[in-house]
Amino acid sequence: MKSFYLNKIVYYIGGAAAVLFMAGYFMPVLYALATAVLICLFIAVGIDLGLLYARKAGIVATRQLAERLSLGDHNPVSLFISNRYHFAASVLVIDELPVQLQITDWERRMRVPAGVSETIDYTVQPLTRGVYHFENINVIVTGPLKLAKRHYAIAARHSAKVYPSFVQMRRYQMLAATNRLQEAGIKRIRRLGHSSEFEQIKEYVQGDDYRTINWKATGRKGNLMINSYTDEKSQQIYCVINKGRVMKMPFDGMTLLDHAINASLVLANIAMIKQDKAGLITFAQKTDTFLTADKKRGQMNLILEALYQQQTDYLEADYERLYALIRGRVTSRGLVVLFTNFESLESLKREMPAFKKIAHYHLLLIVFFENTALRALTNTAADDLEQVYVKAIAEKFVFEKKQMVKELHQNGILSVLTTPEQLTVNTINKYLELKNRNYI
Repeated sequence: MKSFYLNKIVYYIGGAAAVLFMAGYFMPVLYALATAVLICLFIAVGIDLGLLYARKAGIVATRQLAERLSLGDHNPVSLFISNRYHFAASVLVIDELPVQLQITDWERRMRVPAGVSETIDYTVQPLTRGVYHFENINVIVTGPLKLAKRHYAIAARHSAKVYPSFVQMRRYQMLAATNRLQEAGIKRIRRLGHSSEFEQIKEYVQGDDYRTINWKATGRKGNLMINSYTDEKSQQIYCVINKGRVMKMPFDGMTLLDHAINASLVLANIAMIKQDKAGLITFAQKTDTFLTADKKRGQMNLILEALYQQQTDYLEADYERLYALIRGRVTSRGLVVLFTNFESLESLKREMPAFKKIAHYHLLLIVFFENTALRALTNTAADDLEQVYVKAIAEKFVFEKKQMVKELHQNGILSVLTTPEQLTVNTINKYLELKNRNYI
């Protein structure tokens, strides 16, 4: 009978009967009334229990969710509650959610008619990668007389892996396929000139660029002929992610590493849609992952699985080792997008020699993060001397970030300084800008 509970009303009625029993010492009629109340209460509770335990499984519950959850997105979960009793059941549903979600007060109350199934839809937003274990579904049913309850602990253990944001990736993929990237904040950048990749010589038609007329072919054919160019394809795009200590800093519940992983997944997918080759490098003191840039079928699955396994190791990044790896294994020139972070101008200058070496052989784009907490401090009013000092220090760090952008520019290195929220949009904008301007 571990599943048997009494409603509060039973204890209230029992307490009232106890008071009547005490008063019965002075007024015997109250003693008889108290006895009648208790007898009626026991009978009513017995009827309620009889109805609740008349069926072995009066309530059936199942959970439905995907085997893969998307990091940082709202993932749908559905609970199906079936009432097999012959009466409408008032139920309290408590789903045992994974410990990573840190939700201990999830519950839903509903009334399920007899012989009917109802659905509870909700979403979960995982903020860390890994395996999430959903446990039992607890359903507490109240009897028709509202006196007793029965607890069902329905085994519904389900494990789901939280992967980098494939929901975001598919959204950008759909927008890119329909040429509607502007809806996601991607800028439309006019292509300067034409690609250097020659496609064919064809006959001139009205509207073609007269500057591409091939006069030799025109003389041979007797008709105006032009050179046709196509977008230069199959450029190598490497997403390089720093897994060091600086990437453990949290923003909006997610670490900078997770923000960079989500952006890398989307960027790699967009690059492959644009017919470029996408690759991946993760490193800290040593290189953990190296995926050669390719656009073969299954490349995105390899990138997704590799990103799923990445974890911060709290060590300092070795950029000289990164340069040696890129120099030795990335043979042809391509775009290297480095996701990292710097908290001081001195830390950037220490790594500048390695960056200049990489930029000598490849087009290097360094993506690092603006501290939104410091930005918020600079926008608040200072009411006392302490707040003046805090605001001044915050403004110093914000100014240093701008100095970093200037320092990189002076050394011929491209950069993107962005908030974590705008990381994906700003990185894709920069990639498309470089592509449209024939830098890659």
